[in-house]
Amino acid sequence: MIEIRLNDNAYEQDIRELLMAFYPGEGFVYEPGKADTRLTVEGMAAEDRRSFRLRLIFSGEPEAHEMRSLPPELEREAEHADEPILLDYDDRTDAKNKIKRRLYVLLMFATGKTLPWGALTGIRPVKIALTRLEEGMDEEEIARYMRENYYAGKEKTALSIEIAGREMRLLSQMDYRNGYSLYVGIPFCPTTCLYCSFTSYPIAFWESRMDEYLDALFCELDFVAERMGGRAPDTVYFGGGTPTSLREEDLDRLLRGLHERFRVRDALEFTVEAGRPDSITREKLRVLKKHGVTRISINPQTMKQETLDLIGRRHTVEDVKEKFLMAREEGFDNINMDLIVGLPGEDADDVRHTMEEVSALAPDSLTVHSLAIKRAARLNIKKEDYRGYPIINTQEIIDMTARCARGMGLEPYYLYRQKNMAGNFENVGYAAPGKACLYNILIMEEKQTIIGCGAGTTTKMIIPGENRVERAENVKNVEQYIRRIDEMIGRKEKLLADGNPLPARP
Repeated sequence: MIEIRLNDNAYEQDIRELLMAFYPGEGFVYEPGKADTRLTVEGMAAEDRRSFRLRLIFSGEPEAHEMRSLPPELEREAEHADEPILLDYDDRTDAKNKIKRRLYVLLMFATGKTLPWGALTGIRPVKIALTRLEEGMDEEEIARYMRENYYAGKEKTALSIEIAGREMRLLSQMDYRNGYSLYVGIPFCPTTCLYCSFTSYPIAFWESRMDEYLDALFCELDFVAERMGGRAPDTVYFGGGTPTSLREEDLDRLLRGLHERFRVRDALEFTVEAGRPDSITREKLRVLKKHGVTRISINPQTMKQETLDLIGRRHTVEDVKEKFLMAREEGFDNINMDLIVGLPGEDADDVRHTMEEVSALAPDSLTVHSLAIKRAARLNIKKEDYRGYPIINTQEIIDMTARCARGMGLEPYYLYRQKNMAGNFENVGYAAPGKACLYNILIMEEKQTIIGCGAGTTTKMIIPGENRVERAENVKNVEQYIRRIDEMIGRKEKLLADGNPLPARP
C-alpha cells in the first residue's frame, strides 16, 4: 500500500496517477495510520501557496538506484530534488506540471525506472503536439517542448508529432469547426469480456424488450434532429456494446429510423462497430450495407484461441477469419480490426502470431490497444483468479506491432492513453491512405461537438474560442434510461441552449 499525505489536495489526482504509473496494481491510502504502507508521498504547500515541498518516506531502507546518462532536463530537476518547488498558483497548468516533474524524478530514483511518456498521465498526448503545430511551432521545437515540460521519451515524442501532422492534414479537408458528429450507443453484447468496463448488458436479456429501448432512443434522436435544424452530421458512429448484437430486424429498424431523422447519406463517414464476430451474420452485413454504412470494425483482440476462451469472447479464431472475408464479399472496403496487447498469459510470441494472422487478412485499419485494467472489469474484481496469467507488455512488443502495421501499408493516425495501462504505453490507430476514421480524431483531439444518444453516452460540446468542453451525460442503466428519457433530453436541451450555441450552418 502507498499512502498519500497532502495538506493541499489541489493536485491529489495528478500525484495519484503518476504513482499508479510507477507502481501499477498498488492500493492507495489517503489518511495516515489506516494501513501499513511501504511508501508515503508527502506534499506540503506553504501557507502563502507560493511553494510546494514533496518528499518520499519509505518504511525501512529504500534501495538506492543510480540513473546514468540522464537527459539535461532530468539532470537539472534532479539537482534541485530536495528543494521546495516554486509555484504560481494562478497558473494551475504550470503548477501541476512542476509538481509532476519533481515527483517523476523522485520516483525515478526510488524505483530505478523511467516511463515511456515521462510525467504525462493524460489521455491525449498528441493534442499537445497538434496544438503547437497549429500555433506554428516546427517539429524540433515541439519535440524539445515535450521533453522539457513532460520528460517524454524521444520515441513517444516523435510518434506524437508524426500523428499530429497526419491529423492536421486530415482535418484540413473538412469544416469541422462548423459541424457536429453523432454517436449512437447500443449497450448490448453477446457476453461481457473479462477486461471490459464499458456500459454493456447481455443481449439475451434485452431482446424481448428492444422495442422499449429503441422507442426511447428515437425520442432522443428526434430532439437532436430538431435542434440541428436538418444539418447533416459530419460523421456518424454506432458503438457500444456491440451494435450488431441486435437482431437483424431491430438493426434495420434502427438504421431506417436514423435516416428518417438525419441526412446520413451526406456524412463523410458512417461507422458501425461489429466488434464481436459471434454477432455478425451475412443478413446483418447486408442491412448495414443497404443503409449506407461505410466503415465497420471486426475485433478479434487476439488470434490465440486459449486467450479468447479465457477472456470470454465465445468465438473462434476461424470465426474471425470467416466473418472478415464475409464482410469483404458483401462489399465493405473499410474494415478495422482491434487488438489488445498485454492480455493475460500472452507473451511476445503470441502477439507476433496474432499480427501475422491479421496481416494475412489485410484490414484497412488496425487499432492496437495496451490492456487497461479498469476498476469495474472482472479481471480486476476477480484478479486473484488470474494470478497465474501474467500480463506482459514491453516496448519491444509495442515496436513489433508498429513494424507489422507499417509493413501492412498502415500509418499511425490517432493515439490515446488510459489509466492503468499495461506497461504505461498507449493505444494507436493505424490506417491505409484514405481509410482513417475521422470520428476517432475529432473526439480524441476534442475538435468538434459530439452528440451522444443512448444509454451510457456523453455529449461533448466544444465552446468556440474558449478551449473549453461542456458535457451532458446519459445514465448508464438501460432501465433507468428508458424510464427517464425526458430527463436525458432535458440535460441535452440545457447544454445546447442559446448560451452554448452550435456554429450556424445552412
